[in-house]
Amino acid sequence: MKNLFKALANFQQEVPVIHKGTTGYGYSYADLPAIFEIINPLLKKHGLGFTQAVWQDYIETTVFHYESGEFLKSNTSIPQGVQLKGMNEFQVLGSAITYIRRYALSSILGLVTDKDTDAAGEQIKKETPKVKATEEVVRAMIKAIGEGKKDEVAKRKANYTFTEAQEKALQIALNNK
Repeated sequence: MKNLFKALANFQQEVPVIHKGTTGYGYSYADLPAIFEIINPLLKKHGLGFTQAVWQDYIETTVFHYESGEFLKSNTSIPQGVQLKGMNEFQVLGSAITYIRRYALSSILGLVTDKDTDAAGEQIKKETPKVKATEEVVRAMIKAIGEGKKDEVAKRKANYTFTEAQEKALQIALNNK
């Protein structure tokens, strides 16, 4: 693998960050033609090539050094049962293949082809199901209100559902404080 790794390392030293104006769902990325336009001359210069074969439920990406025959493979699963609005199953499959090819190739070659937004998005918190408040919970909350612990009450309230009578009792306690 000495020849392949040396050629791949030299390729990685020359390949630039590949950003393109393609946008989708709030981010920008380089599409496959933009990636190929930049990498193909550099791959050739360093004696490298690649294939991306589609098998039953995965794409096999192979990078090879054509003088030595050394190669490196990576398999990426194609998600099954995905439905996208306005697309039939063949369009969804085509979209998935293109998406996976772009990211599998970028990964195996060490390319940067989109902006790193991993930490930029707002985390979506899972809603935990609320449980019915017992009379003990309501009494504890009224006691906390009396002790001036309104923040604690607000945190507890987010976890429970209350009957109309319980809501009224809590509201009375808040108004009397």
